[in-house]
Amino acid sequence: MKLFVPSPGHISSLKTLLEARDRIYSIFMAGSPDYIGTGRSNLASPQLEDIAAQTEYAHRHGVRVEMVLNSSCMGGRQLTPEGFRINHWYIERLVDIGVDSIVVADPYLVETIARDFDIDVVVSVLAFVDSPQKAEFYENLGASSIVIDSNVNRHFDVLHAIRDSVDCELKLLVNEGCLYRCPFRYAHFNFFSHAFGPEPRPNVLDDYYYYKCLELRIVNPELIIKSPWIRPEDIRQYRDITDVYKIGGRTHFVDWILNCTNAYHNESYEGNLMDLLDCPKDLKDLFYIPNKSLDGVIEQWKSCKKVCKRCGYCKVLTKKITQVYIKGGTESETLAPWETLSVRT
Repeated sequence: MKLFVPSPGHISSLKTLLEARDRIYSIFMAGSPDYIGTGRSNLASPQLEDIAAQTEYAHRHGVRVEMVLNSSCMGGRQLTPEGFRINHWYIERLVDIGVDSIVVADPYLVETIARDFDIDVVVSVLAFVDSPQKAEFYENLGASSIVIDSNVNRHFDVLHAIRDSVDCELKLLVNEGCLYRCPFRYAHFNFFSHAFGPEPRPNVLDDYYYYKCLELRIVNPELIIKSPWIRPEDIRQYRDITDVYKIGGRTHFVDWILNCTNAYHNESYEGNLMDLLDCPKDLKDLFYIPNKSLDGVIEQWKSCKKVCKRCGYCKVLTKKITQVYIKGGTESETLAPWETLSVRT
């Protein structure tokens, strides 16, 4: 198994992460938003000298380094002479530093990096590769690796079709807690790309998409169950598709990242599924979903037609296993069945 593990971007956090280097194939982190943005906010924005120091340290300990430049929207700047010059200069510096791979979402960047540089080009999950046709397209552009759209993590027919259609490496993002087929996904990542990308950055009042998505899941945790995460125990179901897995969460703290790394490396986790999901802390502090109570559920999902209104399996499962923390985080904190509380309210 090859685990790609997030790094917040500080050398101190990297040193702590690499205490678990026997479980980590590669770390990935964002660079400076002054050049190319990403699809997430940044805990750190390492400059080139910081990236060089971290790359040297990771390589010295046998771990690869992947840079994430997966802005889903650059406002057309990448197609201007000035944008091309800046992007080309920045990528050239990363290659000179010795970075092993670069993740991008824009087809133009996939093609130009593959053509102009000797470095592995990874197609981001934000390119939404959810069919063999898209996978073939990106492979023909020069991609050496594709992170498959997490929305199809439980569509095994699609995953096998993609695997049969391309020769390049495939990665699966295992712990994203986003809504299945999220209606906010494109707009939200475009917002992040501008809010945490090059100047000028929008002076926004609030993140509508974040709070709306959070609200929907607090009211109905069935949406958490439907999210296309992959449990550590279910990794074995994907071995004929890939042995490369990506743990999302580069905006989290190192202890959380290490906990996820250990769980997926061991292919087992005792405790709350919410501990592993890259989702808002508000949800982690509210819901308790015993991970082991989901043993065997993937067999249902492997054959599911995803017509929820007719099926109802996840609705029943949610009522059966989901618990809620009550008493507001006080010393008298306890758990209660979510179904009991939802009926009462």
